[in-house]
Amino acid sequence: MNILVSNDDGYRAPGIAVLAEALSLEHEVSVVAPERNCSGASNSLTLERGLRASKVAENSYFVDGTPTDTVHLAVTGLLDKTPDMVVSGINAGANMGDDVLYSGTVAAAMEGRHLGLPAIAVSMDSFTPEHYETAAKAVVKLLADLKQASFAANTILNINVPDIPWTEIKGFKATRLGNRHKSEGMIIQKDPRGDPMYWVGPPGEAQDAGEGTDFHAVSQHYVSITPLQIDLTRYNTLNELEDWLKIHI
Repeated sequence: MNILVSNDDGYRAPGIAVLAEALSLEHEVSVVAPERNCSGASNSLTLERGLRASKVAENSYFVDGTPTDTVHLAVTGLLDKTPDMVVSGINAGANMGDDVLYSGTVAAAMEGRHLGLPAIAVSMDSFTPEHYETAAKAVVKLLADLKQASFAANTILNINVPDIPWTEIKGFKATRLGNRHKSEGMIIQKDPRGDPMYWVGPPGEAQDAGEGTDFHAVSQHYVSITPLQIDLTRYNTLNELEDWLKIHI
């Protein structure tokens, strides 16, 4: 396959290098990634200025924009050949539960899916990973059997991998998103002039983390694979909403 590799940690991040190298052994790989770390960028697009793409090597670019920008540019004309799929990662830090709402890693995969391509996001359960090769091997194994998959073609696979050697991985588990407690309070500091600065507080600890969730699978040394979809409609509430609205007409 012709695979587009992107991320949200920036084109210099070690995770994207490990992923691209592993995939290039069996596939044609192009890398288009943000110029800098864009963690937490979610699905944002840059619309009020032009974007610049700089070539680093053959089929390798960085873009002065968001993860979504990079995939959008790559798929819609930056590359000479349209990719067959998008793989985003390997992210330093898990993207489980509520994290997917903010994750630039997941957003890059979502943009690929939005543009009609199969898409995978892959993250390590550590902010200072030591075993990127474990996640890379997991992706390679999954891609080898991708054509046999029977789930919906518009599914995004969100993969989270324990930061342990491959020999300690117990297997793969299909999971649902867990939930975190609400985020910690903001942190207030003062700049050199004495004016207040506000930092977003750290995410809450896992709350819904029982068996079947991504949190639980990773904690038990399994590779968690959660199927995601772009359609956020809550279909089982449509009839109730329609009945409620009739009262107000």
